Amino acid sequence: MYEIAVEQHFDAAHYLRGYKGKCEALHGHRFLAVARARAAALNDIGLAYDFSELKQHLRDILSRLDHACLNDVPPFDGINPSSENIAATIYSELKPRLDGTPVTLSAVEVWESPEAMVVYTAD
Repeated sequence: MYEIAVEQHFDAAHYLRGYKGKCEALHGHRFLAVARARAAALNDIGLAYDFSELKQHLRDILSRLDHACLNDVPPFDGINPSSENIAATIYSELKPRLDGTPVTLSAVEVWESPEAMVVYTAD
């Protein structure tokens, strides 16, 4: 089994509704999103999947989040834009883009700082 990963940064502001502490106030992060996909075999030129294609899919999804107040962007206008919810949302939007390809989405990581991250898997 092979696992490939690509990463992409995006800058966004958010606040956590109902949080008791500093994160209840509007603040920003330079988020890092990492998409991981698995393949059982390599293609005829020795690739599991083209990194540039996976990165473009991730970039397309993140483009609506970049330089936005996440609380104003669906679905975060209805759910908290926590790193956990951001990771699950990216996963749910990326997974169908990989249907019919030789890879399966295995995980999405969202880092809100160099010291704090979450991993979302479908398991």
